[in-house]
Amino acid sequence: MADMDASLKEIMQIDGAIGAAVADYTSGMALGTIGGTKDLDLAVAAAGNTDVVRAKLRAMEMLNIKEAIEDILITLDTQYHMIRPLSGRQGKGLFLYVALLKTRANLAMARHQLRQVEENLDV
Repeated sequence: MADMDASLKEIMQIDGAIGAAVADYTSGMALGTIGGTKDLDLAVAAAGNTDVVRAKLRAMEMLNIKEAIEDILITLDTQYHMIRPLSGRQGKGLFLYVALLKTRANLAMARHQLRQVEENLDV
């Protein structure tokens, strides 16, 4: 099992990663961040993405969808933003977030690697 700092460092090893965070979608707070740029404030991104997770959960509830969210992908002109809610009991209410450069990222590999990070994360 990896702690949060080790997991964030592992996320940054994903090809194209420019920043990552572990955030709590119940409070909107980033519990840990790594990377970022002058244009990508990870604390702000984590807080903003809590609204994305909450909105999707509300929509699923209204539609009576009983499945779990594996990940949420937001595609921008030059970046991918991936959100992966943690599935374990200890991770309830938390999600992993990573921003990737589209020119360097392999989306299938990034999803696979993020899934592996989640499996090894000890919160």
